Amino acid sequence: MKSQTHNAHPSIAAWGDTLKPGMKAVAISRDLLKKGISHNTPIKIDGMDGIYLVKDKMHSRHRNNMDLYMGTDVQKAIEFGRQQKTIWYGVPKKK
Repeated sequence: MKSQTHNAHPSIAAWGDTLKPGMKAVAISRDLLKKGISHNTPIKIDGMDGIYLVKDKMHSRHRNNMDLYMGTDVQKAIEFGRQQKTIWYGVPKKK
């Protein structure tokens, strides 16, 4: 969404990836970089199917936080809301 980005291209993530609906992607708070989570780190999220890849960084005001990319479906994001989940990172992607 254009209102949530720092430039006029909301589908271009912080590391230059183009986000497309259907991708399993997350944005991380910048403090998680110090824990070894970075661009394309695979993430397993408790209760969710598949492996997500880190594709974006959040504003520096966020701490210990992640955002799931939900494409252009704002209603789906609102319904999902804020949730506390356990994650595992550095999980190898299935071939």
